[in-house]
Amino acid sequence: MQMHPSHVRTIGWLALVAALIAVPASAESVYAEKRRLCTGDAFRLCSSEIPNVELVTACMCRQRDSLSDGCKSVFDKDDVSSVTPSK
Repeated sequence: MQMHPSHVRTIGWLALVAALIAVPASAESVYAEKRRLCTGDAFRLCSSEIPNVELVTACMCRQRDSLSDGCKSVFDKDDVSSVTPSK
């Protein structure tokens, strides 16, 4: 059975859209986990910098020795730029 070219094109577009949606969702879930691990530390150590994410991140880098183990693991295993969401 042969598919009509317009059906093939439609399936191709649907596959492309699904792939584009999946990548940001995955990145967002990683950011959400990092945020979950570090929110308490942000309020405890860097509340004067909230809501500026870049300033909070810089503050937390300065306060690295005081971070909780979970949050410290985010800063230890990742480059600091990955702690903030991509734009």
